[in-house]
Amino acid sequence: MRRLALLAALLAGVATPAAAFDVGSSKTFAFVALGDMPYKLPDDYPRFEKLIGEINTLKPSVSIHMGDIKSGSTVCSDEIFQKVKDEFAMFEGPLVYTVGDNEWTDCHREKAGKFDPNERLNKVREMFFAEAKSHGQHPIALERQSELMPEVKTWDGKTFVENTRFEMNGVMFVQPHIPGSNNNLENRSLDNVKEFFARDAANQKWLEAAFDKAKADKLGAVVISIQADMWDIKQTEPEVPLASGFVKTLKTIEKQAKAFGKPVLLINGDAHFFEVTPFYGTDTKAVPNVTRLQVPGEKIVGAVRVIVDPENADMPFAFQPIAEVPAAK
Repeated sequence: MRRLALLAALLAGVATPAAAFDVGSSKTFAFVALGDMPYKLPDDYPRFEKLIGEINTLKPSVSIHMGDIKSGSTVCSDEIFQKVKDEFAMFEGPLVYTVGDNEWTDCHREKAGKFDPNERLNKVREMFFAEAKSHGQHPIALERQSELMPEVKTWDGKTFVENTRFEMNGVMFVQPHIPGSNNNLENRSLDNVKEFFARDAANQKWLEAAFDKAKADKLGAVVISIQADMWDIKQTEPEVPLASGFVKTLKTIEKQAKAFGKPVLLINGDAHFFEVTPFYGTDTKAVPNVTRLQVPGEKIVGAVRVIVDPENADMPFAFQPIAEVPAAK
């Protein structure tokens, strides 16, 4: 009941002191979820670094970044990628990163440098996923689709090094590559279409495998971290079709979560404000055992501390927003 009251308070916009969350079984632990930052560059670099310092004082078991490491109108340069990678190294604990759309799908924009999005995606893979481990000063090992399913290929014959997972304290954490901008389902070029269909199929296999492993290992919960707000498919650019690029993912999560029968948490960025809601399937009905957490971002340089009690079958997750770092005056 106490966890339900805490969640109700957060849904009402009431922050709760950190100490109030530290209840539960001996397996209770905390991780931090964040995303869509640093955004306005170079102004947000100091704000992001201050937030990293605040996260370090909390000593979470792991931090997970939902992607979008810059705005969609910032140049998609190797130098900016390297700067953010260097900031990831400031996390004292492990930092797991999943890819956003601003890093590659939107890089065709004039302000972003008019890059080939698929070339930028391969650069992101090269720079951020060179090894099967997280970022941070004390990295953890990650299982990757590229090693566990080497037969699953990208449209241009590579493997999905960015699709990762790990187990922690009885919980499965899985990070499929599902960015905003309609999951790159765009008709701007044939290569885009090929890229989308190959990755979309790979993501379904990766999600299914994560749930299979969670059931086999008798884990208490599954946490899925992605970039996209999968329910926001408004047409914002002429080349983005009205068809959703997230239908298969929504159906896979709904089907697998129901079969799993235990708590599931879906974390996304993309919309830039903190929110906790039910998870809605393609029929717009809530899936009873799935909760959705949306992290803040862009102008709100903040994060969310997630407290997990894998032995609490009714309410294993509690949420505490971490204070926003204000912009410099």
